[in-house]
Parts: sequence; structure tokens; C-alpha cells
Amino acid sequence: MSLFKSIATFGSYTMLSRITGFVRDMILADFLGAGAASDAFFVSFKLPNLFRSLFAECAFTSAFVPLFSQKLVSEGKKKSVFFASEALSILFVFLLVFVVLFELFMPYVVAVLAPGFISDPGKIELASRLCRITFPFLLFISIVSFQAGVLNSFEKFAAPASAPIILNLTMILSAFVIVPFMPLPAYGFAVGITLAGLFEILWLRHALRKIDIKLHPYIRVAKILKNPEIKTLFKRIAPGVVGAGIYQINMVVDTILVSLIGTGAISWLYYANRLQQLPLGVVGAAISVALLPILSKQLKSGDVTESQKTQDKAVEYAALLSFPAAVMMIVLARPMINILFQHGQFSAIDTTKTAYALMAYAVGLPCYVMVKALMPNFFARGDTLTPVKFSAVVFTVNLCFNLLLMFPLGHVGIALATTIAAFVSLFQYIYGLKKRGFWHFSHALIIKIINIAAVSVLAGCSVLAVQYGINTLVGDWLKFGILLKLCVFGFLGALGITTFLIFAFVCHILDIREILKTFLKRA
Repeated sequence: MSLFKSIATFGSYTMLSRITGFVRDMILADFLGAGAASDAFFVSFKLPNLFRSLFAECAFTSAFVPLFSQKLVSEGKKKSVFFASEALSILFVFLLVFVVLFELFMPYVVAVLAPGFISDPGKIELASRLCRITFPFLLFISIVSFQAGVLNSFEKFAAPASAPIILNLTMILSAFVIVPFMPLPAYGFAVGITLAGLFEILWLRHALRKIDIKLHPYIRVAKILKNPEIKTLFKRIAPGVVGAGIYQINMVVDTILVSLIGTGAISWLYYANRLQQLPLGVVGAAISVALLPILSKQLKSGDVTESQKTQDKAVEYAALLSFPAAVMMIVLARPMINILFQHGQFSAIDTTKTAYALMAYAVGLPCYVMVKALMPNFFARGDTLTPVKFSAVVFTVNLCFNLLLMFPLGHVGIALATTIAAFVSLFQYIYGLKKRGFWHFSHALIIKIINIAAVSVLAGCSVLAVQYGINTLVGDWLKFGILLKLCVFGFLGALGITTFLIFAFVCHILDIREILKTFLKRA
């Protein structure tokens, strides 16, 4: 399967996931708003996901997928699946012990994660109870991430990309099936999170069975640990865990600092980050997931020239899709949040606060996406140590700017610190790949990205001008009824996309015929 087709497959399902995610967040905003209960809930939602990235996605999967993909090429399916079963056994036992320990000491964990809650005993008690309900989700979703890694290695991207839809749908249904029977809505949504993890495991198990893959965890962990291939896996995981750990510490530090700003700040950043995650998840994650097995196989077969071309295309697609998305988010931040979240317990003040944070996040969006496109180049070569060094620098930069900006700018300062760290991260990956001779930014690619950025800004200016004209003629259009607001927003969004496509075609930075030819080509 071509890189573009892989990205399109994963991205389309991820887009559907993000859309259902927005419906979920609209319901959460309606039931929880942006106050003490929502802050406690979002801490309980964030906690298992912090460690999910640490143990599953960033460390374990990044080390496992290249080994598994290369093993498929050299030794075939049967031995590769047996290796995967052994690796899953280790992951399961370790996470089971980890989850039990955290359940026992949860109030202390919450106190460390959100020290701003300590002054409010009711808030920290609620957060601890919610975290105990949601934390088993870590075990379930880590297994899901592992199953997804196996499927991606077989270039099966649809089922893994659609799995998050199950989480969203389960939480949406929880609002009507579980929440009415709970003392607080937050409890119902917490139960929905944990149930969703189980449903996702069953969904991907079905997808694996369709390609005749059965993963059987083994109890004899001590014997498995003596396997040389498992030892190699853990040697690669170790720096990955440290690197992911630095990233997760970064997120924990953000949460700690935001909890000190005041009630509502955690929620404002959560909703802003959710909007930013739409293009980051659809584009960035799709490129990263699709690129890793493809690069691993190309490098294993010694096709260096083709791997360079693949990397170029990945960066080009990243820029082509992230720059216009970032500009549109800046220009349409307030309308998006108003339409999606401003109802029920979510107020106009919450909309303004969230919009400022979204603008700050959006500036760094292209950097985030391009880093996602460059990171697999290290993992595909078995180099999990270099990203650790990069993560340490990013953590330091983020922490320094958090402390520098949070007091004068509040929650927006924390979002800006994250964006500044993203620029530093991108520079490190570009320089690091060039220094090692893995890949370099060609002059033609640099010119193309500059043109993409310029065309995106022109499209954003056109939307801004039309929006200003509407406000001049009829006043603030966000005071219209919901149907009229949706029509105006849809018109502005369509205008931005159309303007970008026209400018991109005229400036020869977008060849629609080439993309269609690539997409329609048989895998």
C-alpha cells in the first residue's frame, strides 16, 4: 500500500473518530461545564492516558513495530506472531501490577498530579474516586495499542483507526444509559471510559482473527524474558520509556501548573487541546503510523533511495495539511468553540478563555505534525535513544517557558510554552537527521513548504476579511440562532478551503491529478 493511501485510510477513520469525539465533548460540556466537577473528571480522564503513551504508544509500540515488521520480512508470519504473543505477555503482567498499585495509592497520585486540588478536600476526593474508576482503562487501552501495532505492521489501518470511535460512542451512550443512575454525571462518564477499553479490545481481536492472527498471552514470563529477541525489544524500549517518560512528565507538569491557576483552567486547556488534536490526530498520527512500517521494511531491504523519497513525501503531506488547518483554527477559534461547546454549563467566558488557548496551540501545530513525520525515521532504524535526548531538551524548554509565561498570561502562557517547545523539537529532528546522514531538507522541499505557509495565510486573510464584513453589516454573527451560525461557519470554512486549493493549484504546490493517481493505484 502506498504512503498516501495508508495515510488516507488511517486519516479518514481518525477524522470520523474526531467528529464523534466532538459530539462527546459537546455532551461533556453540557453536563459538566468548566468548573470543579469537570476539572476533577478531566484529571481522571488524563491520568490513564498519560501512562498509556508511556507504556504503549511511545515506548513499547515504537520499539515493537520495527522489530515485528522486519521479522515479518525475514522469518515469516508464524514466528512473528509467536514473538508478538510473548511481547504481549510481558506488557500485560507489568501493567496489571502497575494498575493495582496505583489503585491502592490513588489519593496520593492525585495530590501530586493536581496539587491545586489539595485546598479543596471535596475536589480531591472526587478526583480520586473518578481516577479509581478510570485507571483500569490503562491496561485495556495498552492492549489495544499493541493489537493496533500488529495490524499496522500488516498494513491494516482501518480497524485500529476506528477503535477510538468506540470510546466516543460509549461515552455518548453513557450520558443516557449510565449517568441518570449516578449521583454525579462525572461518575457515569468515568464508567463509560473503562467499559470502552474492553469493547476496543474485542473489536481489534475480531480484526486480527480476520487475517488469521491469534495472540495468546503466556503465563511463564520468566522463561519469555530469557528470549534474546525479547531482550532486544526491552533494550529498545528502555530509552523509549525514558523519552516518553520525559514527555509525560512534561504533561504532568502542565497539569500541575494549570491546577494552580484556578478553577476552570484545566477544562479550558482540555477543550482547546481537543480541537488542536483534530488535525494533529488525523494528519500527524496518520503519517506517523503509516510511515513507520513502510520505512522499516524499506530500510530492512536496503532501499535507501526509496526511503528518502518516502520521507520527503511524508513531510510534504504534513505541511500541506497542517498549515491551512493551523491558520483556520486561529481565524475561526471563537466561532468553533461557541458552536461546539457554548451551551448548558459552558458559558461565554469559557468560550473566550478556550479560544485564546486554542490560538496559542495552533501556532505550533505544523511543528507538531512535521515532528510526527520525522520521528519514525529514527524508530525504523532501531534508534530509540536519540528521541530521548530530544525529549529532554523539549521538557526543559517547556518547563522554563511555563514558569516564565503562566503568571502574566495564565493558562494561555502554558499553551504558548507548549508551542515554543514544538518549534525547538522540530529544529532538533531536522538537524539530528541531517547530522547522521539519515535525511536532509532539500532546497525544493523548503521552497514548497514556504509556499504552502504563504498560501495558507492568504486563505486565512480572505476568511478574516469576509468575517469582518459580516460583523460590520449585521453585528456579531455569533449571536444568531444555531442554524444561522452553522450556515455562516460552514460558508467561512468552505471559503477558506476553496481559497487555499485555488492558490495552491495556481502556485503549483498541489497536483490534484498526481494525488488521485496515487490514491487510485492498486496497493
